[in-house]
Amino acid sequence: MSDGYAMLHDKVAVVTGGGSGFGAEIAKKLVAQGAAVAVLDIDVPAGERVAAELCAQRPNAASYLRCDVSVRDDVAAAVRTIVGAHGRIDAYVNNAGITHRNAPMLDVDESWFDRIFAVNVKAVYLSALAVVPVFRGQGGGVIVNIASTAGIRPRPGLTIYNASKGAAILLTKSMAVEFAPENIRVNAVCPVAGETPLLAEFMGGDTPELRAKFAASVPLGRLSQPRDIANAVAFLVSDEASFITGVALEVDGGRCI
Repeated sequence: MSDGYAMLHDKVAVVTGGGSGFGAEIAKKLVAQGAAVAVLDIDVPAGERVAAELCAQRPNAASYLRCDVSVRDDVAAAVRTIVGAHGRIDAYVNNAGITHRNAPMLDVDESWFDRIFAVNVKAVYLSALAVVPVFRGQGGGVIVNIASTAGIRPRPGLTIYNASKGAAILLTKSMAVEFAPENIRVNAVCPVAGETPLLAEFMGGDTPELRAKFAASVPLGRLSQPRDIANAVAFLVSDEASFITGVALEVDGGRCI
């Protein structure tokens, strides 16, 4: 792999859900490798904090925009603002995601079903409506969707979440085929459960015993760390991955084997 900074030098990237968890680390990694990053998040203090930290790392490296990824006008406005500031977008990372608490499928409220699919699936569609025309105008671009091993090897108690991530994976593959002739690459990253604010919801609580149980299901013996996911995303958005599209990359310590 080439020098880290040069790898994404002069690239412009968008990271949704960039105010915490995987998203914050993805944004940090992309900035470290030379990109200018727009942090999108519905949580204003968290998004502003991450952008400020990134600008301390490198002046003018990041900006924050409040955005509900399930609202078309929010997404479109964010993309317009970023293009207005930078003239282009090279990579769009759909990282924002939510889940229901680990529970039987029939105990999940319908409102939660709707919200999960809006954030985890519809947001991918809304981002494409906004960013694909930008990519077409500049001759290409990259989309990375943060899916999950839940969409490949589901865990009990997370049926609605599992289904949303399965949809995100198939959406990724179909988009990759459709947009390939226009030099638009679309890939997914599928983390195993990791150190994010959603972990307690996945496990139905957060105790040493639950963590040990989940870690024991991973052949490499640990949960994912945000940096694991950030490293994968940084590669997929780089030119070194220029022949990779339609992949659902399992970053899971062997969980899906």
